[in-house]
Amino acid sequence: MPQPYRPLATIGALLGWFALALQLWMSIRLAGGFLAGAWLFLGFYTILSNLLVATSLTAAAMGPRGAVTRFFVRPGVQTALAMSITIVGLIYNVMLRGLWHPEGWQLLADVIVHDVMPVLYLIYWWLAVSKRELRWTQVLIWQSYPAAYFLYVLLRGSVDGWYPYPFLDVKTLGYVQVVMDACFVLLAFIAVGLVLVALGRWQARRRGDVVAATV
Repeated sequence: MPQPYRPLATIGALLGWFALALQLWMSIRLAGGFLAGAWLFLGFYTILSNLLVATSLTAAAMGPRGAVTRFFVRPGVQTALAMSITIVGLIYNVMLRGLWHPEGWQLLADVIVHDVMPVLYLIYWWLAVSKRELRWTQVLIWQSYPAAYFLYVLLRGSVDGWYPYPFLDVKTLGYVQVVMDACFVLLAFIAVGLVLVALGRWQARRRGDVVAATV
């Protein structure tokens, strides 16, 4: 990452960890205990994606100092996270925002993880992440994360009967409808991933640093 953008990564990392700590605290209060709160906290795609984004920004701010930080500053990984956090913002604002009305500290955490972090990470991605090696085929590989989350939700729900999002609620909708909903969401992931690759390759061409390979 270019040195001038490390302050942006640092600010984003600090803001992301603050919102996650605040959200964890609220989850513990809501659930009535640490373990129950942590279990609730880790059930949401929003939280998991913000954890990954905060880790990526922390790695960028620190610089590659080990295998973990080197992984999280890889352009393909950062672009996959940009795709995921963009979907977090889009789905929440289009489908979920009207379902509840948080107040106080909960509202602050809600705004940061759903609105601020998606925009901030996209700005960081555009300014600081190299796009020269982005490939169209990577978009399919990136779907392994949302697909794994979907299986995780089904397994959790089969154990405790709780589903984090209405469109994944097997108890209400049944497995057929939930799988159909998941397929539509997956198409949104793919579309956003393709847009990011297209924008990234366009940016790389303008900067004159596209490599010869095209797949």
